[in-house]
Amino acid sequence: MIINRAWEMANKNTFRIKAIRKVIEKYAFGKIVDPFANENRIANITNDIDPQYDTDYHMDATDFLKTFGDNSVDTVLYDPPYSARQVSECYKKMGVTVNKETTQNSYWRKHREQISRIVRPGGITISCGWNSTGIGKKYGFEIIEILLVAHGSQHNDTIVVVERKI
Repeated sequence: MIINRAWEMANKNTFRIKAIRKVIEKYAFGKIVDPFANENRIANITNDIDPQYDTDYHMDATDFLKTFGDNSVDTVLYDPPYSARQVSECYKKMGVTVNKETTQNSYWRKHREQISRIVRPGGITISCGWNSTGIGKKYGFEIIEILLVAHGSQHNDTIVVVERKI
């Protein structure tokens, strides 16, 4: 496993951070899916629940991931809201009901289950967040690289976990 560290200004568009973009360019290949694309167009197939963004789909991330067949995706770029507060803010902004389903650990667990199902063996996930959970060994993934991006001051670090499906 490779562990790297970088220092860069915080950016709400995670994939615009140079060190993170380099990791994506290093590992992402083939059919690339992004369930939380925001304004990023790195993936071949993009989704964001917010219709203001120019993405292929505007669905809930779990529903979007369910549209793919088993073992049909090479890479998933997984940059969800990092906390229950962020999920709540995003959903409320869209006029979507915020409830227990969208603010507890089950929200992220459902994504992991779907990602595990759709990524083919040898495929890659690149997960961003405030922890190093990634998709996880429980779901058949092994960590191949971790990037810690420190933003300084009172900003939380961004932790990028690159995993390969076994």
